[in-house]
Amino acid sequence: MLQLKTAGYIAIENLRNHPGLTTEWQTQQELETLTDRYHQAFLDERFEVSKTLGGLFLAHELIDRSIRTEEQERMDDPSLTAAEKLSLIKALDNMNNMMSLYPHYISIIEPSIRKIAKQKKRPARILELASGAGGFALAIAAQAKQSSLPVEITGSDIVEEYVEYGNQTAEKQNLPVRFNTINAFELDTLDTCGCDIILISQSLHHFTPGQLARIIVQSLLHGATEFLGLDGHRGTDVLAGVPLVAMLQGISALSLDGYTSARKFYSELELDLIARIATGSMRHRIEFSWPLTVLGIPFG
Repeated sequence: MLQLKTAGYIAIENLRNHPGLTTEWQTQQELETLTDRYHQAFLDERFEVSKTLGGLFLAHELIDRSIRTEEQERMDDPSLTAAEKLSLIKALDNMNNMMSLYPHYISIIEPSIRKIAKQKKRPARILELASGAGGFALAIAAQAKQSSLPVEITGSDIVEEYVEYGNQTAEKQNLPVRFNTINAFELDTLDTCGCDIILISQSLHHFTPGQLARIIVQSLLHGATEFLGLDGHRGTDVLAGVPLVAMLQGISALSLDGYTSARKFYSELELDLIARIATGSMRHRIEFSWPLTVLGIPFG
């Protein structure tokens, strides 16, 4: 219901012919500002198109507009203590493990891993941004250790407590993964790590459209072969399901975060728009693999 593709495609076509909008940019700050402006113009135009289409189209648009939010998740609240943040992010990892989501996530990115490993005749190298307590990176490392999955994984986050916890867990479990403190907006300041895939899992909605566009461009400038983004699919089933499953962790703040996150998930057309502006091409792919939307952008 919340994908709104019919009205969305018409809105995108209308925007292409809009004399006041452009997707051209020079600096990354210009890219961020332009992408945010274009994204808002898309939502506004889709609303106007839905009014013209009427009926269920307008009803679904109104539902989406009432649900959509820019509220901050509790775990992103700067007033939280390190212990409180870590408690929430660990509960999120527990929820993912309880639902056996990480094996599903690995199956989604495995084709890219094997393709790159075959091309380069070595394990594919992944840098995960915004990896939180490291649940997915740890799961990838465990799979690499237990099977023939040809991959090397590095996790990262801007929160030092998450990075420390991830490294402690990796050491306890004897897993081949390292976590570093990295600002996702400053990849171009890092020494090259030779990463093939830059990955964001379950965190796309934590970034504005303009911020995502910057991360995509910096992934290219950092020498990656591909950018991969995995996040919840925007839909009423996920909107209801995420907070319900979060409730099983017995942490009210996590349940609220689950609902807030589901309200912020990007639709497929929104991610398509962001990728187009960032890359200036249509080489990316967007797939639905319940309960995820997958954005893949090849650079090489």
